[in-house]
Amino acid sequence: MVKYWQSFSIFAITLFLTGWGESNLIKNFINFNDLDAAIAQTSSRTVRNQDIERLKRSGQRWIEIRLRSQTLLAWQGNKQVYAVVVSTGKSDTPTPTGIFAVQAKYPTARMQGEDYNVPDVPNVMYYSGNYAIHGAYWHRSFGIPISHGCTNVAPDHAAWLYRWAPIGTPIVVR
Repeated sequence: MVKYWQSFSIFAITLFLTGWGESNLIKNFINFNDLDAAIAQTSSRTVRNQDIERLKRSGQRWIEIRLRSQTLLAWQGNKQVYAVVVSTGKSDTPTPTGIFAVQAKYPTARMQGEDYNVPDVPNVMYYSGNYAIHGAYWHRSFGIPISHGCTNVAPDHAAWLYRWAPIGTPIVVR
């Protein structure tokens, strides 16, 4: 059974700023009885149908990212409340699959790597290490996997998702 990590949002913000990784957070702050949640947070895995059914029965808000169709769906229990076309990771920088949760939110953030440096990325919701759902103002290629692993959303849709999803919101990537 997957338990969703909701308790350490303040620590997550501190850890991201100090450069600690998720693994340190898990080792130092999560009870060993919750290791199944820790595994879901840090590794790719196949999402089972019963995981989806459990979320649908829960009545809570959750986000589903469908890699094959390049779509993001926002759910309240079993009711779909929002849908948008996205761009996820390209083949050499894939978006990890699994069940995660929104760990930290920033109205804007700088995203950088070896071959990119993008300032003022809007409505950033981190869900696993450096992987996030965020607005993308630098392209309009939604529906095509072109990111470095994050889920790119048009800025207006990212703003809606950012307001709608609190820290702890489950995110299913499959």
